[in-house]
Amino acid sequence: MTQKKESFISRIIEKTSSIVNYCWTGVWHETKDTTGIRILKVANLSVRSFLDRDLQSKSMSLTYSTVLAIVPALALMFAIGRGFGFQSLLEDQLFKSFPAQKQGISFALKFVDSYLKEASQGLFVGIGIIFLLWTLISLLSYIESAFNGVWDVKQDRSFYQKVTDYIAICLMVPVLMICSSGVSIFMSATIQDNSHLAFLSPLVNIALEMAPLLLAWLAFSLSFFLIPNTKVQFKYAAIAGGFSALIFQILQLLFVNGQLYVSKYNAIYGSFSFLPLLLIWLQLSWLILLAGCVLTYSLQNVFAFNFMGDFNRLSLNYLRKVTIILTAAIVGRFRKGKTPLSRSQLSFYYDIPLRIVSRVCENLNKAGLTNYVVLPNDRTGVAPAQETGNLSVGELLSRLDHIGSHSFIPRFSIVYSGILNKIDSWLKEAYVTLDNKLIADIELPEDVDKERAINDTEKTFLKSEDSV
Repeated sequence: MTQKKESFISRIIEKTSSIVNYCWTGVWHETKDTTGIRILKVANLSVRSFLDRDLQSKSMSLTYSTVLAIVPALALMFAIGRGFGFQSLLEDQLFKSFPAQKQGISFALKFVDSYLKEASQGLFVGIGIIFLLWTLISLLSYIESAFNGVWDVKQDRSFYQKVTDYIAICLMVPVLMICSSGVSIFMSATIQDNSHLAFLSPLVNIALEMAPLLLAWLAFSLSFFLIPNTKVQFKYAAIAGGFSALIFQILQLLFVNGQLYVSKYNAIYGSFSFLPLLLIWLQLSWLILLAGCVLTYSLQNVFAFNFMGDFNRLSLNYLRKVTIILTAAIVGRFRKGKTPLSRSQLSFYYDIPLRIVSRVCENLNKAGLTNYVVLPNDRTGVAPAQETGNLSVGELLSRLDHIGSHSFIPRFSIVYSGILNKIDSWLKEAYVTLDNKLIADIELPEDVDKERAINDTEKTFLKSEDSV
């Protein structure tokens, strides 16, 4: 009896282990394209991306930046609200949007009144405005960097773009909040005052109850769509925005109801009892935002991921081979008069992980060997930047070796000058032996089915825009 029980338990453990292994690694070798497989791949990629990008630390940094920016941000909002004469309306909308932090908002509003009073007098006017805008731009810039990190985007917006885009966002948010509150009041008053529309009252009440969720969905969706410095499809941003908004509303409810059970904080922190709860709420809120960004990234790029692994373990030799293959692919398509492929298409066609393709393409671009070109379908393709007939393997490796800084360690070139000259001569000799091996002579296998799929704009993977 004991033996049968142990055998049953071991079978359960073995079965569970096989399921976990399939969900974690085996699913990426799955050739079937069913809804279940897609959902499993998206979940897998989301979890891996979340863990790989250390979003916990980023959420903590954003929490710190938010604490610094909260008073200037509210000051800007209320300065605009006072200009329209809707300060009280804006306060009500804030309390409705963040019911879990009524005490924190009330505490911050006291500082806002003092801030605006001082900012309207003397020298503090100019300094206050500059500090206010710098604080907000710094926060939004850090949010963009966090989003770009999720999307593997190496280049942020230019300083001019940041200033113009971020100021536009800062000015639009309070106006939209005022408009949202005004629409809610107008709808409610219209239904109550018009007896002919009384039958719509239940629908209006439901709409008003759902308004916070819908506004959160819109805010999250627009954040995922607009903030990353790359092409994001709105449908994926909207799906991730819906999940994020739902989780955010659940978090709000937990904090509103949970505050009844944390009265012991009052005895410890006194009048500042809201502060630790505010910090926890801020960090969880940023985690939800970053997790939603990861989900958007996974939804859009899951079809380009045919392999998952630790890219930091790649050997230099292996990465060099992948670079030669991808360069031959880019050059070969150009010489045959074919349309340049985007990075996601290169990943799909040649079965190379998207992150490796992106890293190689970035290095080739920095070395002046490739350019990014805009294709007719508004995609970004990778094309040669020089005459391709004479590009040798030796020149390719030599150009790549000279990317980056060559004076990083102080006195290194002075102390080891003799040895470094020998190393340079050895490498030069090695490159010379490869100068007669032309990239154009490398013939890669062609896949007719994948070529047909790439040319078919209705295929799902082509609807996924480049992520970097």
